[in-house]
Amino acid sequence: MARPFPLAGLMRLRRLQEDEAAGTLAAANRTAGLHADRQRAARHELDSTSSEASGSTALLAVAAARASARSMLASLDALALEHQAAAAEAHEEYLRARLKASGMEKLEARHQAAAQGEALRAEQIGLDELALRGRKIGGQH
Repeated sequence: MARPFPLAGLMRLRRLQEDEAAGTLAAANRTAGLHADRQRAARHELDSTSSEASGSTALLAVAAARASARSMLASLDALALEHQAAAAEAHEEYLRARLKASGMEKLEARHQAAAQGEALRAEQIGLDELALRGRKIGGQH
């Protein structure tokens, strides 16, 4: 019977951490993507509005609306940078978790290879003993 991997519990924990980091990364990327969509829509809305005014009062209102829209776009740009930074941080965290899980997977592979080697050695010893017994029995007759 092969020995169980002694760090199996830690390996499960590393895989759970990797899965959690992957989920966080997916959520951050989704949030950044949705925000980018909102940003594009706001820019399109601003570009498609008419700036023609029939009088000085209407012209002042259009100018005020444009200034307000530019301010809103600046806020959206700042928020986009925050979302991008959060996504980059989540990506780094995922890479760290993946590296830790990968290290555990390599240790498990080495453990399995060593256990398989031990099993093959034990089997070979058993076969050698059977062969020696066969010779002794064959030699006595």
